[in-house]
Amino acid sequence: MPEGHTVHRVARQLARDFVGRPLAVSSPQGRFAAGAALLDGRAATASRAVGKQLFLEVEGGLVLRVHLGLYGAWDFYGQITPVTEGMAALGSMGAPRLRRAVRMGEEERERAAGAGDEQFPPPPVGQVRVRLATDVSVADLRGPAACEVLDPVEAAAVVARLGPDPASEDDLDTAGARVVRRITSRQAPVGQQLMDQSVVAGIGNIYRAELLFRARLDPWTPGRHVPPEAVRALWDDWAVLLDDGIRTGVMLTREDLDDAGRARALVDRAERHWVYGRAGESCRVCRGPVVVEEMAARKLYRCPACQR
Repeated sequence: MPEGHTVHRVARQLARDFVGRPLAVSSPQGRFAAGAALLDGRAATASRAVGKQLFLEVEGGLVLRVHLGLYGAWDFYGQITPVTEGMAALGSMGAPRLRRAVRMGEEERERAAGAGDEQFPPPPVGQVRVRLATDVSVADLRGPAACEVLDPVEAAAVVARLGPDPASEDDLDTAGARVVRRITSRQAPVGQQLMDQSVVAGIGNIYRAELLFRARLDPWTPGRHVPPEAVRALWDDWAVLLDDGIRTGVMLTREDLDDAGRARALVDRAERHWVYGRAGESCRVCRGPVVVEEMAARKLYRCPACQR
């Protein structure tokens, strides 16, 4: 599942190339035809992300809400501006569904946006739920868990159900205090709570495993037994990792790398993480085995020796 940094990058991509322009909106797949008709011909006015939720505002007070879920992805064609200055514009963000597209999420491969496109606008590829098109750029959405048109009140209600997101908060201290109160007031394991989007928004399986390892915290510790300062440290670390992920498009969670090691890890995902995806391999710190368990129907990676 694409994690919070990916959705923020999508929001920023839409802000750069689609906000302020009239949109031709269609549903090649047909499943969003009614919603597309409501949005078609209106200019996009704002684009933002909160956790894993994307909100694209258009003229007339309408809001397109998208949640990529496990399988959703955005593909971009035409004139696409790099999200981060000095880095290539990427052709796709989300889950890997198309051979011609790249992925930004748990695995990331880079292809310049528009590379290999023989015509513009290109014909839809795969089951495209919604297409947003300007005169020079196209964004195709495939496989989302949610895609709907809301009014501002409905959109605000969705946001109100979410926990804090460091990249969406004006006051990180106040938001962090909310996260501390929520986690330490509940009996549920801290590892489970970090994946609860009503507690803290945007964290997925990779960031969950890596944050807990970096804190040397046992994921099974009940929230009520975690010291408040430890939860606050998790929040502060999440803010740092999320900012880096938005900037680079890569979930690089090892803080032990020098410049050369970080450069290698940016292109080799096997070098990016402490424990995620490394079940049966040696812990990079204690050399003991990394294990994989199940928590709330999701895989949980940890080092039992380091995370006591």
